[in-house]
Amino acid sequence: MVSDDKPEPQAVSIPIDEDQSTIVVPNTEDKVENDALSQSEHEELSQPQHDALSQSQEDPMPERPEASIPKWRLISLYVSICVGLFLAFLDTSIVATAMYTIGVEFHSLSKVNWIALAYTLAYLGCTAIFASLSDVFGRRNSYIAASVIFLAFSLGCGWATSLNQLIAFRALQGVGGSGLYSIGFVILPEISSLRMMRMIGALAGGVIATSGVLGPVLGGIITEYTTWRWVFWINAPIGIGPLILFVLAWPKDSQLRSPARRSFRQLDFLGFFLLIAASVPFVFAFQEAGIHIVMDKNVWKTAIFVAPLIVGVICWIALFGWEYLVSTRWSEVIDAFVPLNLAKNRVYMSATAATMLSGFPYFVVIYSLPSHFQVVNNSSALASGLALLPMLGSSAVASTIAGAVSSKKNNTFPVMIIGPALMLIGTAALSTLDNTPHTQAKAYGLQVFVGFGFGLTVSTSSMIAGLESELRDNAVAQGIIAQVRVFGGSIGIAASTAILGIKQRQRLLETGIITPSQLQSLREAMSRLTPENLHAVKQAYTDAFDETLVVCAILSGIALLVTIGCWRKNPISMPERRKQQMEAEALRQRAIAEKHTEPSLKEVPEGKEGSIV
Repeated sequence: MVSDDKPEPQAVSIPIDEDQSTIVVPNTEDKVENDALSQSEHEELSQPQHDALSQSQEDPMPERPEASIPKWRLISLYVSICVGLFLAFLDTSIVATAMYTIGVEFHSLSKVNWIALAYTLAYLGCTAIFASLSDVFGRRNSYIAASVIFLAFSLGCGWATSLNQLIAFRALQGVGGSGLYSIGFVILPEISSLRMMRMIGALAGGVIATSGVLGPVLGGIITEYTTWRWVFWINAPIGIGPLILFVLAWPKDSQLRSPARRSFRQLDFLGFFLLIAASVPFVFAFQEAGIHIVMDKNVWKTAIFVAPLIVGVICWIALFGWEYLVSTRWSEVIDAFVPLNLAKNRVYMSATAATMLSGFPYFVVIYSLPSHFQVVNNSSALASGLALLPMLGSSAVASTIAGAVSSKKNNTFPVMIIGPALMLIGTAALSTLDNTPHTQAKAYGLQVFVGFGFGLTVSTSSMIAGLESELRDNAVAQGIIAQVRVFGGSIGIAASTAILGIKQRQRLLETGIITPSQLQSLREAMSRLTPENLHAVKQAYTDAFDETLVVCAILSGIALLVTIGCWRKNPISMPERRKQQMEAEALRQRAIAEKHTEPSLKEVPEGKEGSIV
């Protein structure tokens, strides 16, 4: 907490160079004015009243976080980065309505969920790595590398000739997507003023909501009228223009106040490795068990499930222990990618856990419901994508409402409680869908509860991340929220695979209704089945979906309990918290400035001294 006491402004002597430029370090309550700037320059460099530092254009100070970027460059960077974020998020959902078609074409429906998991796991594991590498190689170079990787392997996915090849390309595409996300969120605060930084969360929320709504719908339209390969190829024509714009608009060194580059020695390599070693095997265990359980009911006792699960659990424990040691003992040598102050924050950690638990049902519905519509209700890829609009649209609306409700007064706790409660109602009710030839009307209406609840949860958790973290940790806090959402969703996709696999073995293979080869090419097999056997296949998929939604309802209930940890007795208002954050950041930057100038104060020639009154 920042004290409410307001000390009197004090004069601070600051050395100036031979061109007589003056560096001004104002008190955090004073309005910054710089007479050395022309009117047009001042418009480009205008900062909020609580800026920690203000300086002339001729004497830039490396530690100053705000950038003096011309408006056209700034707008161009915002546009190009937002398009990159849009594409990165779009590819987490655009394949949802195309996966059934892809599985049928490659005669491998049991493995088709790996198309989604390969991307999400790579996205999850490499987000922190890319952000740290940008400290070594620079923001511009790292962002360009991420964009090239993403676009190149998007094209590779479209040209894949086998499912295994497609899964491999999807993983590499996810590596590029993680860079677009993480570096984008690092760059945005660095090119923004303190006043604009609080809008970054809203900007990202709008991008996420838009990509979430358009993803499955675009996937359905593309699959229905062209080929599923354009689901991946579409990234190239959309992304190449913003990438060129990004390169052209990147500011000059004198206009961008970026932090000094770090060396490889400072990177938390062990932490990055443990994150990947913890998340990938954990999800792999359930996904592969779901694939193999179709043929082996004892797969839960085999090494393919037990070994990766144990490795994942051990690595999670090791990760938390290592990050604690780094933060408490070696913080001067190694930069931990999870700040200890965030890990100790009860409200933030509760919001993080609730977001992860909410990601499970949301991703399950996005990826399982289209398959349910196509197999059980005979819907096309386009129709199944459009059928998700009630959930996706309500999610976007809820995100906007959550931001408006807490824009001034801090209502994050009640909104956070409502979100999982609505998801609990929606998932529990969706578990009652029946095996009918046509889509039941309630399938559309009940999606609204899931989407609205998820939108409230994700938007509010992002707001909590912004409130509970200091400005310098805001990007990290927001990144963790996004990562755990994807991790929860990845577990949900793997769990749905396992539940479906059990039903397929029990209801279809053991009864002799279809053969294993027919199961891998289900669409062709269904066209040749008797009405009774066809009904049995659809009933198996219906029961699998309903049981999966029961699990989702249970996890939504746990998320509801977890959100109790977000309660505060006297929550601070949004404007007051923003003021505190800006004051704290101003004080931190002032301390950096004084530390930077202290060694040279003793050697300032007479007459070369400025003061603040």
